[in-house]
Amino acid sequence: MDSIKGCQVEHQRQQRRHSRRTTGPTEKDTNCFPSNNIMSNTPGDLLKEKLDQLQCHFTWRPQKETIDLENVKFRLQYSLTLGGKYQAASYNLLAFVNCLQGHFEEAIENLKQAEKILRENYKVEFERRSIITYGNFAWVHYHMGQLAEAQSYLDKLEVICKRLSDGPRYTAMIPEVYGEKGWSLLSSASEYYEEAKECYAKALQQDPDNTEWIIGYATVLSRLESLSGNPESCDQCQSVKYFRRVLELDPDDAVAMVLLAVKLQRLRQNEEAHELVVKALQKTSDLPYVLCSTAKYYRQRGPVEKAIQLLKKALELTPHSWFLHHQLGLCYRRKLECTRSRYLRNPVFHQRAELISLCKYHFEKSFEHSRSLAIQPQLDFADICITSGEYSRAEEIYRRLVELVDIHPGNIQSICLEAGRFELNYKKSETNAVRLFLKGVKIEYNSIERESCRMNLEEWADRKLSINAQDSEALGIKAFLYQLDGINDPGNQEHLSALSQLPSEYHWYF
Repeated sequence: MDSIKGCQVEHQRQQRRHSRRTTGPTEKDTNCFPSNNIMSNTPGDLLKEKLDQLQCHFTWRPQKETIDLENVKFRLQYSLTLGGKYQAASYNLLAFVNCLQGHFEEAIENLKQAEKILRENYKVEFERRSIITYGNFAWVHYHMGQLAEAQSYLDKLEVICKRLSDGPRYTAMIPEVYGEKGWSLLSSASEYYEEAKECYAKALQQDPDNTEWIIGYATVLSRLESLSGNPESCDQCQSVKYFRRVLELDPDDAVAMVLLAVKLQRLRQNEEAHELVVKALQKTSDLPYVLCSTAKYYRQRGPVEKAIQLLKKALELTPHSWFLHHQLGLCYRRKLECTRSRYLRNPVFHQRAELISLCKYHFEKSFEHSRSLAIQPQLDFADICITSGEYSRAEEIYRRLVELVDIHPGNIQSICLEAGRFELNYKKSETNAVRLFLKGVKIEYNSIERESCRMNLEEWADRKLSINAQDSEALGIKAFLYQLDGINDPGNQEHLSALSQLPSEYHWYF
């Protein structure tokens, strides 16, 4: 579920934080693995001085502390099942994430896959494309304590870069390096979108007609436009201009067609968007990424049956894709929403049981292998259980989700919101509901789910106060929300008194 409003707030906050940082040279960022600052001339330290000069994921900005490693890993594994042009880049980034998590052998296997794909797909350009992969190889071997192997990749890089550039000894700032750096930043977190935009711009300065860099630039522009909060129009939309440029250079690029169609759909240019989707399917009907993207288009626009047809075809090509199962579940839920009828004789009404069963099947398939990561599919599954009257099963799912630890703050807020609504509306437990909404609000991560938790608290407090204007619990919640906005003086005795009168089960939130 898209959280555009929450993303806007978060992106603005991150931009302010990003601008306050003291950054080093733009071509080399701080290494993500902290090291001892004491000067040393050991072989490992001398090697690391060379490694710090590389251009690869280990010297670029994303840090272990600022990206959700499991979330990135999950999305990369999904993208690899769908295929496409950027599999080598996906394996490179996946190797970096695995190394951060201490999975060194997996990281080496990821890099071997990246190298294999580059050799197969870029025979002439292999050396230019291999700079980042070889840099990552060197870093992973270094962290495994295999210094000779790390040095061997430095030697390879020195030979390659000498032929490509008169610049740094172990790297060459060529479009392929800027392009993959841009893709990596774009795949990490919204905090890095502006820097990704700069990378693609630099790649295009040297290679202005390369559709790979243009589509990357268009994608990051599209995301920044969505996050800006400013009204968009087709004429003013820079991303549309660059998506169109890709199709000028390569009229058969089905991925660019679909991405442009999705953007135009948001801009309510429905006729052209539909033409592009139809054309993309004519150009390629066996690429899972295109099938999935066009299915999302049809799910939002209709007909839903067309979306289901496309997703089933994609699932035949990639049968283990959790994402496709989730998308199918969403399609069947959309159909289910259309069957709400008071008339039992209506044949559509009798499809409800079958649609509920299909929703449950596909949602469950989408999280059966990773309960700690596939949060939204589990919430969707619980929602269908509520629809079918299986309240005890929904309660079990919410209880398990609430107990999860070390998950992304946005996911915690989603859990608090849905579990809180269940407690309030179905279990009639106001205490548990307020506790969950408070937990969601107290997490300092701006999202639409956090705002929804807050709205539920406010509505609950207002309802209580309409019955009893002196209700201490409701007054305490209102006082807390005012303080959260910085409206009230924290020393104001009236509000402090209201907060202090809250029942003990709420105290740990304040």
